[in-house]
Amino acid sequence: MKYIVIISIFLLSCGSGNTEPTMEKASGGVIPASNAEKQINLTILLDLSDRIDPVANPDNPEHFERDSALINHFTSYFLEQMRARGTYTAKSKMRLIFHPSPPDPDINQAAKKLDVDLSKMDTKGKKLIYETFQQTVSENISNIYRTTIKQAVWPGSDIWRFFKNDVREVAIDNDSAYRNVLVIFTDGYIYHNDSKDRYNNRYAYLLPELFAKLKLRNNSDWAEEIDRQDFGLISKRADLEHLEILLLEINPSAKFKNDEDIIRKVIDKWFAEMKVKRWKIINTDLPQFTIQKVDNFLQE
Repeated sequence: MKYIVIISIFLLSCGSGNTEPTMEKASGGVIPASNAEKQINLTILLDLSDRIDPVANPDNPEHFERDSALINHFTSYFLEQMRARGTYTAKSKMRLIFHPSPPDPDINQAAKKLDVDLSKMDTKGKKLIYETFQQTVSENISNIYRTTIKQAVWPGSDIWRFFKNDVREVAIDNDSAYRNVLVIFTDGYIYHNDSKDRYNNRYAYLLPELFAKLKLRNNSDWAEEIDRQDFGLISKRADLEHLEILLLEINPSAKFKNDEDIIRKVIDKWFAEMKVKRWKIINTDLPQFTIQKVDNFLQE
């Protein structure tokens, strides 16, 4: 989904001295009044595991192409929020992160170029971001995926440990003027070599082997069994009441498509225990359909 960026309108709004945010979106829709008053604080957590490997997990379009289209759409949304306020009042933030950081410095440098905090910029700097950021994101996201796929080294993402240690400091601005949205790209299976913690039937990872071990597959009472065994991810906090989460590109094993239901229930339980304000889990699909679901979430 492409947004038409009309620079002349933006410059006119910047020079008008009007600090009242416009409600009209570039796409022709409307920013809800409840959200229009808040600046966006957008964090994108990217999983560079072999889920994006076009050899091991081929698809059409490829998974890295789907990711790229969605990240570019979030960039359009960020710029749309900026346009609605004009350069003087725009203070939104956007960043792309990994956890942990990949060993390749070029990938980290590319991600650094996608870290924008308008609250720290003057009017001239904001205008430059507005005019160039879409291209900057597109080019650097392409570089990140191209380099990762060429190297065929899959560092993955330690999503569990990110929530355990860093999510509040990284993804939540305590200023009530901000709407904190965390976007996570993952296939739904959570695993990293550094996080193998276990406590009874709670784990720091979520893998297909666990579903088989706990006899959740081919079991009509699988949901009740999850509750009975208290199966799930280890919860280490309950203070995310100011965070909204979009979990994108859920893609269970082709052999076990019903794993998606288990993944959804376990993650729903985890987010609820951490007191996340609101969240939505979206399975992988053609970008145009996923974008519609994303927009519905952002506009609620």
